[in-house]
Amino acid sequence: MDDLSKIRLDGVRLPIWLRILIVFVLALLAGGASLFAYRWYVRPVTLSIAVGSFDGDAPKIVSALASRLAANNAHVRLKVVETTGPIESAEAFSSGRTDLAVVRGDVGDLSQAQAIVVLAQAVALLIAPPGSPVTDMADLKRMTVGVVGGDTNQKIVSVLTKAYDLERANVAFKTIAPDQVRRALETKEIRALLLVMPLSDKYLSLVRGLFPQNAKTAPVLIPIENAGAIAEKERAYESFDIPKGTLRGSPPVPDDDVTTLQVSFYLVGKKSLDNDMIAGFTQAITSARRDLSAELPILAQFKAPDTDPGAFLPVHPGAAEFYNGTQQTFLDKWSNAIFLAPMALGALATVLAAAWQFLRSGDPKKTPALDSLYALGRRIRHAETEAELLEIETEIDETLRAQRTRPDQDEDTLDAATLNVAAHRLENLIHDRRAALAAPRSSGS
Repeated sequence: MDDLSKIRLDGVRLPIWLRILIVFVLALLAGGASLFAYRWYVRPVTLSIAVGSFDGDAPKIVSALASRLAANNAHVRLKVVETTGPIESAEAFSSGRTDLAVVRGDVGDLSQAQAIVVLAQAVALLIAPPGSPVTDMADLKRMTVGVVGGDTNQKIVSVLTKAYDLERANVAFKTIAPDQVRRALETKEIRALLLVMPLSDKYLSLVRGLFPQNAKTAPVLIPIENAGAIAEKERAYESFDIPKGTLRGSPPVPDDDVTTLQVSFYLVGKKSLDNDMIAGFTQAITSARRDLSAELPILAQFKAPDTDPGAFLPVHPGAAEFYNGTQQTFLDKWSNAIFLAPMALGALATVLAAAWQFLRSGDPKKTPALDSLYALGRRIRHAETEAELLEIETEIDETLRAQRTRPDQDEDTLDAATLNVAAHRLENLIHDRRAALAAPRSSGS
């Protein structure tokens, strides 16, 4: 019975150093899991983008934007897939080979495209060489017009042919390479030239180099007076006025604003792309554009697409969030879940606990250890033999041993003091009962 006072000390308990080590390891695992979850959440997403142009400038511009996104540690990175031009870019996008593409509004299948940004605008320039008698579309009768990038410009040629009935006027259009334009004009193989290009210094310098110019002679810009009517029917185009003095400042060429058609280059994305991701990407690429504007002046034409529901190309919902200032932060998006999750988990734990108690309600309840010890007192008083007393002592030992091995949090675990009191009382009862059983023998002898 002397071992009863050592029940707490001799119980199955881990050493303090081992418990500290376990807590440290668990904290380390929790921290590592949290760090992994965070890194997974903020990991960069790489989107492929198809881009191409006949002069190779478009891929360079997009590559510069991609490099800036990486330097700014943006959430979305770009993998540039270079193509031969807008037609192949539109095909790569529509076939699902890329997530994004730089496309021209009048080229290719854009039924699955949603606009993210307008990278640039291209203007139709219909130009006659210096000294040409051509001043309007009617003067092109029975002439051949050279078209730079004929495959890409098939749509605009078709639109002009239909709007001005150029087929009846026997106007022919011929695809011509940029390096062959000057020779074709000098040999009168072509009498006018059609280009569709951005009005930037680089491209305007190329146009000036195609024609011999001096103070008295200059190329003639032929107006497309029906541009407004064309734009109403063909929504890929807009009416645009080329400003006075665009080709030359003094004397100005043209000497007045010239009406023509304009078409946009869009950066488009799939409808299935996540809205939050595209909103963040739109913000990041807008910042990258600001950083590169001095280096790439053409990015001055960078702008938001038309966000009206009836726009020619619908804007991606994620990009619209950025332009409309309705982007949701992490807390905006998940605040309800963060607030309700602990409540829901608490309620679920309560329900499960109640269910467990209900399922266990039919189980026979164990007699508490102290009750068992007190019940032995009645047996001791009625014991008739020494063997019964020995059996009771064995049961007491088994009860005490079971108590020593119970975990501290067990509701039936008794402290050492209580066990000592109960055990000493039983020990006294057994001693008295042995004395009582031995008394008749002593008197009889």
